[in-house]
Amino acid sequence: MAALLRLVLPFLAATVAIAAAAAGRQCPTSCGAIDISYPFGIGPACSRPGFNLTCDATTYSTHLRLGSPNSTVDFMITSASGSVTAVAVGVVRSVTMPVAAAGGDTYSASWEGPGRPFAISGSANMSLFVLGCGVAATLLDRGGAVVGNCSVVCGGEQVMERLPDGFCGGVGCCRVDVRVPLRAFTVNLSRTSEGVGRDAVTFLVTGRDRYTFQPSDLERGVDADSVAPAFLDLAIPDRANCSSAMADRANYACVSNHSDCQDSPIGGYVCHCSQGFSGNAYVVNGCAPNQVYGSNQPKANCPNKCGNVSIPFPFGMELGCFARIHLYLACNPGPVPPILQMTKDLVVTDISIDEGILRIQKLSDPGDFLDDRDSMFYAFSGESGVVKWAMDNSTCEDAMVNKDQYMCVSADSECVDVTDNRTSRYVGYRCKCSSGFEGNPYMEDGCTDVDECLQPDKYICHGICQNSLGSFTCTGCPHGTEFDTAARNCKASSTILGITVGLSSGGGLLFLAVIAGILMRRWKKGLQKQLRRRYFRKNKGILLEQLISSDQNASDSTKIFSLQELEKATNNFDQSRVVGSGGHGTVYKGILTDQRVVAIKRSKLVVNAEIDQFINEVAILSQINHRNVVKLHGCCLESEVPLLVYEFISNGTLYDLLHGQRNGSLFPISWDERLRIAIEVSGALTYLHSAASMSVLHRDVKSMNVLLNDSYTAKVADFGASRLIPIDQTHLVTAVQGTFGYLDPEYYHTGLLTDKSDVYSFGVILVELLTRKKPIIENENGEKQNLSNYFLRAMTERPLEEIVDGQVSEEVSNGEIMRFACLVQECLNLRREARPAMKDVEVKLRLLKGRPDASREDDDVRPSCEAEQGGLGRGGVVPVAGPDGTRLYSLEQEFASSLRIPR
Repeated sequence: MAALLRLVLPFLAATVAIAAAAAGRQCPTSCGAIDISYPFGIGPACSRPGFNLTCDATTYSTHLRLGSPNSTVDFMITSASGSVTAVAVGVVRSVTMPVAAAGGDTYSASWEGPGRPFAISGSANMSLFVLGCGVAATLLDRGGAVVGNCSVVCGGEQVMERLPDGFCGGVGCCRVDVRVPLRAFTVNLSRTSEGVGRDAVTFLVTGRDRYTFQPSDLERGVDADSVAPAFLDLAIPDRANCSSAMADRANYACVSNHSDCQDSPIGGYVCHCSQGFSGNAYVVNGCAPNQVYGSNQPKANCPNKCGNVSIPFPFGMELGCFARIHLYLACNPGPVPPILQMTKDLVVTDISIDEGILRIQKLSDPGDFLDDRDSMFYAFSGESGVVKWAMDNSTCEDAMVNKDQYMCVSADSECVDVTDNRTSRYVGYRCKCSSGFEGNPYMEDGCTDVDECLQPDKYICHGICQNSLGSFTCTGCPHGTEFDTAARNCKASSTILGITVGLSSGGGLLFLAVIAGILMRRWKKGLQKQLRRRYFRKNKGILLEQLISSDQNASDSTKIFSLQELEKATNNFDQSRVVGSGGHGTVYKGILTDQRVVAIKRSKLVVNAEIDQFINEVAILSQINHRNVVKLHGCCLESEVPLLVYEFISNGTLYDLLHGQRNGSLFPISWDERLRIAIEVSGALTYLHSAASMSVLHRDVKSMNVLLNDSYTAKVADFGASRLIPIDQTHLVTAVQGTFGYLDPEYYHTGLLTDKSDVYSFGVILVELLTRKKPIIENENGEKQNLSNYFLRAMTERPLEEIVDGQVSEEVSNGEIMRFACLVQECLNLRREARPAMKDVEVKLRLLKGRPDASREDDDVRPSCEAEQGGLGRGGVVPVAGPDGTRLYSLEQEFASSLRIPR
């Protein structure tokens, strides 16, 4: 079993053996705060080949160099047995690449490990981070094989400001995970875009979870001293594995008795002490029995804190400070604040002596740490991140017989058996203070009496409390007294006095209470009326009345409801009436006095911008009369939060129908139903764009905003983001608003809103209907990707029947699917002028609905579809030839797909 990896400063059993060897050769044993242990050493005579160190001491600082001057050792990592298994060095580089045309500038930077024995770990979650703008990076190993690649772009100020800290998905920062050991690597950098870059490019290698990208790092750069170092695994490289190394006894590195050899994943082998022994396996007699490190009581002045974690005995960080070798912990001074490590990959965040548990976190994913050789003393607690521990494997009965080794030394302590909650395996025993005592049972006189009378919330006593050793007594209050909960003592009873006062003043108080109640009720009603009138004016009710009265159609069908009516309809807006949340509010189900079932939308925010959007939605909906647009019944402006009342749609959203599951499987939807829904939605949008009294741009077209009634008729909803456009205008310049995955890339970059923006969003809905995939999906690498980009790329690389939903391919001919897919390509064209009008989309969908399916001209459809695209750029996709085939890039792919922040 692999040894538990721990920080050991200084190294335990190796101390005596190395000190003796070093004294004979007069070898330095430390450099600054870092102790040095063989096979490392300062000078060729003090180290094994390849492990030579240089101690660079100046007036202000001391640095330990390994190999080249650029490899500064931050700290060393050793196994529990005392042998060094890894070193930590910083890998940070900054370069300057003047912004030029795409592909115009290239830069190549290499990193060479400090020697053959060392390689960046491929199993410790190491990653290459690249910071910059308009740059593509490729990570190559020493042989030139590609380890991974990524690219970064930068958006405008609004985009960069909205990026959350830690997001490293291609905007300002990208990441390549290192999954193979690297003794050396090369990073090739090249410009990918023009006019949007910054000169400075920084790349660094560190733990995947140890660096948090912030957009400000692009401006101020990254301080190398503030970045956590990379872990370099080490191995003896002169033989490929243990079997060949043991055949060459003259150069075999595991020279200590009771030492074992283990093959290294980076090639070569490592040495560690056998089970039951600890120390340095690389020196003669370096491994000694474990029990020499135990101590029944800690020595004086043991360090008891590492960072924010307190370390009580029997745990400890120095020889003589811990009771058993498996209770040894190491303080890693590298991070800020320092962290307490149980192994190389496990951090201890809390130690509870009373509960007998350790709370731990993993720095990486090294596997099940309880598979290690010390696992005999640890057990699963049943709670994630919580581990139970035992002193040794003895039962309580056997442990108490051996008084010299029995660790429950406090007079008021007791022994507790420890078992594994997962396997029911008996682990051993631990100690705890007896009931009524608290403290540390492993210390002499460590358990002290608990004064229960000072903890009334935990120990209830409604009387006279008296503390005793390990317990307390509670005596009831004497006759004629009662317990005062505020003062927590007994006081004279006031029962008789209370009865007298109550009888004499009861009648008067009752009369006053009735009068006060009547006056209070009238006052509250008057106050509510004033408040509702004020809210009505604040919520621009007068403006809305004018808008409704100026439109005859709106005034006939739209009503301004009172708040009292809607409170009654929703049972005072009970949470059980909530049916969902739209882009701008919460929706309640209500029943009006005329028994109409309605949906009541309540805005989320009370700010002028939201009120303007609310008035905007009412003004738009009051002018719309279409069977596939949700019908407005009225609104209420008498509350602080404005309310909108419209018809209740019972069957949820198109998104729920396509992507929701019942009993673990998707709802069956026929191709005719999908085509009908697409025609109904396109008809509604056509009406909004061209048939209504004033053109309406929805601006947030998505499947979540398509509601379905009892007969699954589609209804377009949520007009909070919509805009009216006069007949003589073709576009508006607005702040960008919408949902990622559906957002028109050209509108996103220019803020120029046209009816073609809705066409693009509708195209994404068509892809959802065809493929039954969500608008944001994960690709084969686990990265977020727009469905539109995935679909357009897949059409050029794979047969169409492999892309679409299986039910569609079974019901419909390839020809009809291709005609539908060609229409999708037109809608998703990046150039808005190349997209069809919504009316044309509706007409083509209706032609598909009415066209017989028997023609099956499958072989002739794809060429006509490609001709319809009009060549390069018409579909918003640019084919680029590469060594592995053809890849597709688009403007939206570079920006929108990299932002994983759905609204």
